[in-house]
Amino acid sequence: MTLQNLRFPAEWEPQSAILLAWPHAGTDWAERLDEVEETYIAHVAAITRFQRVLVCVADDDVEAYARARLASNRIDMARVGFITLPYDDTWLRDTGPITLAGDGGFELLDFRFTGWGGKFEAGEDDLLVQRLHDAGTFLKSSLQSIDFALEGGAIETDGQGSLLTTWRCLRERHPGVAREELDRRLRGWLLQDRVLWLEHGYLQGDDTDAHVDTLARFAPGDAIVFQACDDPADPHHAELAAMAAEIAALRTTDGRPYRLFPLPWPEPILDGGRRLAASYANYLVINHAVLMPSYDDPADDAAAAVLAEAHPGREIVQVPCRALIWQNGSLHCISMQLPEGLI
Repeated sequence: MTLQNLRFPAEWEPQSAILLAWPHAGTDWAERLDEVEETYIAHVAAITRFQRVLVCVADDDVEAYARARLASNRIDMARVGFITLPYDDTWLRDTGPITLAGDGGFELLDFRFTGWGGKFEAGEDDLLVQRLHDAGTFLKSSLQSIDFALEGGAIETDGQGSLLTTWRCLRERHPGVAREELDRRLRGWLLQDRVLWLEHGYLQGDDTDAHVDTLARFAPGDAIVFQACDDPADPHHAELAAMAAEIAALRTTDGRPYRLFPLPWPEPILDGGRRLAASYANYLVINHAVLMPSYDDPADDAAAAVLAEAHPGREIVQVPCRALIWQNGSLHCISMQLPEGLI
């Protein structure tokens, strides 16, 4: 398939569905499965108010169980589809397809998934995109396999040729490759005009080596939403202040500063003394709505107000995510959008 005018669409462009993978006892969620299932149910309920969701399930029993749990919560099951295939874990942002859209079809980019640099077993997850494609899940699509470690959470596009990423993450994945070469490869594969590199920004409890989707996100109209920290006593303060200064210094392609939307800082969430990576930047944009992680924190509503301003015309829906950050990710991390027409 030869496609014309291929481009990497922004997340806020029209979608056909959100791709998820249901947590089960064979994943790392086993110890707290009941808690995380409640988050998934709330997430699917929110998505299906606006569009379809496609749920990966490990086997027929997992599908039957997931279907029953969702149906019992009065979810519109006509908007829920299932596909059976093996997976190691449920972080679909990093294991799902990165999709380029063109005239008359799509190109799915299947980068290597290495378990965030070999931290975790990833053999099944590395095959997920190929298996989805082979099963005929996607319409009018071709697959390009790329022997290069890259996770979807590490990159952010404005849909107009600018890519945002963090040097910390890409350097960890490819320590022997110069930045100029990484820049060239990313622009080539993702069809971008430029890469904006952030030197600063991290979250305690994050094992992705500073994925940009926990830190800073493009928004429509030359805007950037980012996680701020206003507590000078917090160990994140200096690093996130330095990141904020970097973002303020960025310029649009026509030389203007971006419109900036700093997100409030939630109170520390600890689990057995371990600080968890609670970030409001890890939100998901879908058709007509923004689904944001909530942490049962006084800052939740303030974060919702910021997102409403940054994404005007979209309903802001809070999804409880304290269960997710136990495994070091949040709402965006478990979700991958599929552009309109792909399924």
